[in-house]
Amino acid sequence: MEGPNNGDFNHFPDDPEFADIIQRAEQAMENGVFPERISQGSSGSYFVKDPKGKIIGVFKPKSEEPYGHLNPKWTKYFHKLCCPCCFGRGCLLPNQGYLSEAAASLVDTKLGLGVVPKTKVVYLASETFHYSAIDRAKSRGKKYALEKVPKVGRRFHRVGLPPKVGSFQLFVEGYREADYWLRRFEAEPLPENIRKQLQSQFERLVILDYVIRNTDRGNDNWLIKYEKPGEGKGERKKDSEWPENCPDSCIKIAAIDNGLAFPFKHPDEWRAYPFHWAWLPQAKVAFSQETRDLVLSRLSDMNFVQDLSEDLNEMFKTDKGFDKPMFEKQMSVMRGQVLNLTQALKDGKSPIQLVQMPRVVVERSHSGSQGRVVTLGNAFTQTFHCKRPFFSSW
Repeated sequence: MEGPNNGDFNHFPDDPEFADIIQRAEQAMENGVFPERISQGSSGSYFVKDPKGKIIGVFKPKSEEPYGHLNPKWTKYFHKLCCPCCFGRGCLLPNQGYLSEAAASLVDTKLGLGVVPKTKVVYLASETFHYSAIDRAKSRGKKYALEKVPKVGRRFHRVGLPPKVGSFQLFVEGYREADYWLRRFEAEPLPENIRKQLQSQFERLVILDYVIRNTDRGNDNWLIKYEKPGEGKGERKKDSEWPENCPDSCIKIAAIDNGLAFPFKHPDEWRAYPFHWAWLPQAKVAFSQETRDLVLSRLSDMNFVQDLSEDLNEMFKTDKGFDKPMFEKQMSVMRGQVLNLTQALKDGKSPIQLVQMPRVVVERSHSGSQGRVVTLGNAFTQTFHCKRPFFSSW
């Protein structure tokens, strides 16, 4: 059966700006401006361009994820073949990275964090994507039939390579890997006003990663943008000079590479996949009042968490391999993370104290109106009531 046309699925009526970007990407490919495979990483991911060749997004097809059947990079194939006991991450569902990327963006939006570049699930087809020999042969055959026997060719549902489903994340400009700036800030301490901006942005990254239980956050997959006033306008300052006055957006963080999150259980102790930002000095500072004001009222509202879970359910169930019981386990972990985070914010804890709290899952009861809190490794449980029917809620 033929795959869908790109346009059959790429509808974003609630986000015309994003829809326009996807349309420009499709126009570029129609005009021969194809996505470019990114050399870094262990999967097939691509810089997507507009008709003028400018990079506008990063596309990560499901079929080319680290353990996808069409991953163009052989290292993971040999990993799976030669070391099956260490295959994948035992706490994650395989080949759902594209959903994790889009879901992280959803959580970011719902909490008002503003650190994840907008990411949605899209369908794209390109000559530069990795396809099987059969798909390429079928595509060539249909094009030949259309050219030689138009009456027959017009009966095809579509001509060309089948679109791939994957995550599309808007490209952010002017950012560098966090490690570069963190080393710089360590050597040249920031003025207090800019340090507070960085701390605020860092706390938003912490909240995102903790809620989605990101298992892959190192200093190479989050970015920092810092622009000094006058740079790029013929007034470049010396590297040793920091601005005394800076707007609220002087420093911005971008949390990219969110494909290894939303586990269905907490990672095993022997391979815990820690949050690497927990070793930074910023993690020792208690969460600010600004951060608490931003998210605490939402996170402590069980109905907000329920709405979030339902929105995630709508997104995840679009995958052909969707498993409702496994999704409930994913939400149990997320609700446990939210519960811990809420308590940490109320108690004035720091990010490092947050990650040291006992691991918790919040299970949905079969009664439909109750939930059960389970602290792993302890006998402690707690039952609570929700005002609304307890569907994927906390």
